[in-house]
Amino acid sequence: MKFGKEYVSQMIPEWQQAYMDYACLKNILREIQTSQKRAERQGVVKHKLSGRRNFSGLTKRYSRTFSSRDLENHDILVHATIGDDGFEKYETTILKVAEVGRESELVFFKTLDLEFDKVNRFYRSKVEELVKEAVVLNRQMDALIAFRIKLDQPSSSWSCSETVSVDINALDSKEQKGKTLAEEMGIKVEENVSNGTDSTKETVPEALSVLDRIRLNKNQENPLSTIRNVLKLSNREDLKFTRENLKKIEDRLKNVFIEFYRKLRHLKNYSFLNTLAISKIMKKYDKIASRNAAKIYMEMVDKSYLTSSDEINKLMLRVESIFVEHFASSNRSKGMNLLRPKVMKEKHRITFSSGFFVGCTVSLVIALGLFIHARNIMGAAGQKLYMETMFPLYSLFAFVVLHMIMYASNIYFWKRYRVNYPFIFEFKEGTELGYGHVLLLSFGLGTLALSAVLVNLDMEMDPNTNNYKTITELVPLFVVAVVIAISVCPFNIFYRSSRFFFLIVLFRCIAAPFYKVNLADFFLADQLTSQVQALRSLEFYICYYGWGDFKQRQSTCKSSDVYSTFYFIVAVIPYWSRFLQCARKLIEEKDLSQGFNALKYLLTIVAVCLRTAFSINRGNNWKLAAWVFSGLATFYGTYWDIVYDWGLLHRPSKSWLREKLLVPHKSVYYVAMVLNVVLRMAWLQTVLDFNISFLHRETMIVLIAILEIIRRGIWNFFRLENEHLNNVGKFRAFKSVPLPFNYNEEEDRDS
Repeated sequence: MKFGKEYVSQMIPEWQQAYMDYACLKNILREIQTSQKRAERQGVVKHKLSGRRNFSGLTKRYSRTFSSRDLENHDILVHATIGDDGFEKYETTILKVAEVGRESELVFFKTLDLEFDKVNRFYRSKVEELVKEAVVLNRQMDALIAFRIKLDQPSSSWSCSETVSVDINALDSKEQKGKTLAEEMGIKVEENVSNGTDSTKETVPEALSVLDRIRLNKNQENPLSTIRNVLKLSNREDLKFTRENLKKIEDRLKNVFIEFYRKLRHLKNYSFLNTLAISKIMKKYDKIASRNAAKIYMEMVDKSYLTSSDEINKLMLRVESIFVEHFASSNRSKGMNLLRPKVMKEKHRITFSSGFFVGCTVSLVIALGLFIHARNIMGAAGQKLYMETMFPLYSLFAFVVLHMIMYASNIYFWKRYRVNYPFIFEFKEGTELGYGHVLLLSFGLGTLALSAVLVNLDMEMDPNTNNYKTITELVPLFVVAVVIAISVCPFNIFYRSSRFFFLIVLFRCIAAPFYKVNLADFFLADQLTSQVQALRSLEFYICYYGWGDFKQRQSTCKSSDVYSTFYFIVAVIPYWSRFLQCARKLIEEKDLSQGFNALKYLLTIVAVCLRTAFSINRGNNWKLAAWVFSGLATFYGTYWDIVYDWGLLHRPSKSWLREKLLVPHKSVYYVAMVLNVVLRMAWLQTVLDFNISFLHRETMIVLIAILEIIRRGIWNFFRLENEHLNNVGKFRAFKSVPLPFNYNEEEDRDS
């Protein structure tokens, strides 16, 4: 792999603008090379030097005189100055300017100096941020050590401000370890040997005084804490010295250190990559321009803050030492495995298994088509009964499998265009699924569902009782039960971390607005708005197997008032969840756009209810209202998708698109916008009552639902692309991890 591609592949996507613009510098070198080749063809002598020293306009103020030896041995001179902001600034002077390619060389070094200044400035600012963060973590460790000492001492009824003598012999090994760690963190421990007694005495460690100034932060938000916030009640936890609290504190602080160490690793890699890029580009320059400038420039780079600063290495060693000692029971191998989690890689067996299930799915689809044609099932007497009972049961799997395939394709293109989806969704590092894993799950489920369909079609009716085989009729319910069981299985199989993450986010969507809304929360809620028909299929499962006579394929669901009522409710739940999420964000962030977004979902709720009422009653009274609100919801939703969620069609930008686009072909964005409008119109079919004679009504419902899932899959890519670019604009590359302790003075300052 060429260095340019490798360089880009190792960049932190959110910091891409802060790296050396290697491609731009290479283009300038190509111009120098082109100028030299053109000059050679014209017979111009290469590198004809002027008789006197030439300075670029960038260094007129530099007045140092050079000896002839300096001019003979050096091609360039790099001058460093300190700006008003305290940051270093570098300017390069070409001491031997060639007649050929002179302007391009000046542009090259001007660009190189600006890029290096940018990198050096960014690196220094990030180091300063991490040093400040390290001070905060140090205070958190002070509190943790004090908490451990306080908890491990049996005579802990005294106040932290008091001085009490305790028997050192009574302290267990953990207490002795805590004292040692306190000293390690810079906390003085006073000892006092009491005369007249055989036992050794010590005063209460000064470390414990920190407990008077701290409180526990909430471990995580829950509905009760949200209600307390709304009622303006105190949400602070008292500092209770229990093993349970200690476990929570250690877990939270462990995550804080892991994330902090991840920042240090990324910043160290940032320094290494940029230094390597400068070295590579200078070697190319020397080769093309026949110079000897790389050595001089790299000597300057080695003396700069980017490479000479040792703060990051010291912090990394310090974090490793503290983490191994405090959170890994002095087991360095275990501690480093936690600090450096392994990245999930695509394995050959995943690729093989995915291909195997793809083949099974395609084969079963072909077999299903041949089976239907051979037995003339579509023309059989029971065809209508099958479409009204069994078809809605199996269509659920089609919706889920298609949505998973669309999500797998999203992951593929996110990776291809370097959208940092694991960070955006806040997946635990190393547990995010690749597109191969999702395809494996989707086609595995598709194979299972299609096999169940073939079993049902191959069953025989009892001619004496006109009953279907009970076991065969229970196959759809069995498949659903298997899927649900795997989803909630506590064992470490079938990507447990991802399954639990999905279930947690799903619960947060259902419990809106009692939880703070993260991107993963509203992203999943938006997916559910495109799976309304799947939710209605689940409702049909409950009704059909709970109150219907499934042995004879008889169901009174659609004539039941209760079923009709829940037919409305189930369709509204995803939109209502998004409405509540928008309402909470509006209240918390005071962002007026969230109010308009909430209005969009409220309008959609009205449209869905009116369309559902029209589809059930088929009366002209509902048709006009359904038409009006469906049209408004479609127009509003389309505008919001394209302008706000995708960030397109902004007037100041060129071609009505964003200034920054990840996909190089602009036509992709225009096609996506047209498809979004067309597919948004698909749900109007319910109001238009457009029917095709050879298609059953249930088939039309499934086709419309499939089109909506495809639209959502397209929406997913551009929505996350826009979010990624927002993070890039803010250089936001790390998630915020809450600290376990809150110092009183910090609390007062925040208030």
